[in-house]
Amino acid sequence: MILLRRLLRYLQSAQVWIVLGVVGPLGMLLISGLMLLDLRRDTWDRAEQTSQNLLQVIERDIARNIEIYDLSLRGVVDNLKAPGLADLSPVLRQLILFDRAASASDMGVMLVLDESGNIIDDANAAQPRTANYADREYFQIHKTNRDQGLYISKPLISRLTGVPMIALSRRINKPDGSFGGVAMGTLKLSYFMRLFDRIGLGQNGAINLYRDDGTRIMRYPFVEADIGTSIAAAPDFKRFARDRSGSFTAVSVRDKVERHYAFTHIGDLPLILNVALATADIEAEWRTKAWIIGGTSLVLCGLTIILALWVGRELRHRTAMQAELARLSLTDGLTGLSNRRRFDEALPHAWSAAAHTGRPLSLLIVDADHFKRFNDRYGHQVGDDVLRGLARCLMSTVHRDEDLVCRLGGEEFALLLPETDLAGALRIAEKVHSEIAACRLWPVGIGAGAVTVSIGVASSDGGRRPHTTCNDLYRSADAALYEAKAAGRNQTQWTRTTERDLETSSPLLRIVNT
Repeated sequence: MILLRRLLRYLQSAQVWIVLGVVGPLGMLLISGLMLLDLRRDTWDRAEQTSQNLLQVIERDIARNIEIYDLSLRGVVDNLKAPGLADLSPVLRQLILFDRAASASDMGVMLVLDESGNIIDDANAAQPRTANYADREYFQIHKTNRDQGLYISKPLISRLTGVPMIALSRRINKPDGSFGGVAMGTLKLSYFMRLFDRIGLGQNGAINLYRDDGTRIMRYPFVEADIGTSIAAAPDFKRFARDRSGSFTAVSVRDKVERHYAFTHIGDLPLILNVALATADIEAEWRTKAWIIGGTSLVLCGLTIILALWVGRELRHRTAMQAELARLSLTDGLTGLSNRRRFDEALPHAWSAAAHTGRPLSLLIVDADHFKRFNDRYGHQVGDDVLRGLARCLMSTVHRDEDLVCRLGGEEFALLLPETDLAGALRIAEKVHSEIAACRLWPVGIGAGAVTVSIGVASSDGGRRPHTTCNDLYRSADAALYEAKAAGRNQTQWTRTTERDLETSSPLLRIVNT
């Protein structure tokens, strides 16, 4: 129960509401930010996995088709070694040479070239077509390099069909090991175009197939001007060539679009494949969610902060009102002095403090003489002005923070003086008489000296007898006031407290008449 009460008091604090109202939403924003970062990491993980899956599918398709075509070329080279092949008719020779030749819509021509580059066998015609390929790069490579193996050319335009293609070729050796020609087949670029076109990569995604010398064989989306160009000097390609596989994010040198590149070498072939997803496309869905979640969080946190500040302001306002009401409840509305309630609270505390420290405590009760005459003659408004004037005079006689000047009611006032002995209290009483006698600020019609007061003084030396309680102190001062009234008013009477006070009495310890 005690903890609950403390918690309720804690929650009623304006500062607590303001701190919670600011720190709470900031914590929510931090958590939302961490969640969005986690979602972003998941988005990039999915993009990475998608890129790797696409690479794997495309690589396998290309590797399988080139392997099939290479097996066909190997078959042609092996069949050329068959005995008696030269003596066969052109039709039988074609059937034997190209019995393992692959056939598909994207497969172009398959030819056998002699050592001079002329066509001597044609998979598509029993009577070979006429053309010479001695100037082609692949022919010169095989002619000068006995151990070349399968060679994949740069993109070319077929001299027989006029379509873009790449040439796959193998060297043919004579029985003595010398150069005997080239077995060559073409693969149309439309094969790569259709293969890449089936993959959806977003608006700015791209797929590229390069030779290992940096020559671009195919790009999706297809741009004819890109085919056959070299990017060997580009930093991105240098990374492709250096590593067998991997991924990174960079800005494309071609169109300045930032992309996430996933790349791999296709088997043992001199080909490099990359799948490039635009970072804007990867993060598009995440950014939409981020705007929605972030915007909603900001709005809600903003409203929470505003509400907390408003609640804090209201609590401060309420606290200030309560403090003001408390002050007003302890303040006399007419004179601005502390009222009887404040006096009733302060007297026991001052008495307890005096009893604890052994220090003296004095009380002066001041009453305006013949005050009813002012009201009857001049009216209550003037009477109120007189009371306010008396309050100013009383306040001017004390200067310590611990001294308390109160209006007890009507024309009666009190001065509570901690740590003040009887002699000090009588000096204050004399000062009160002097201030009131010298005052020139009374209402019109009331001259100087017309207003007088009677004062009753009581003092206690640390709570010891004869005043055993604070009420005894008050009654003694009140009794002294009545003695002053009975003795003719405009004077001070006091209550003697100890024998020591009697022995050390001075002229100030007599009845003061002014």
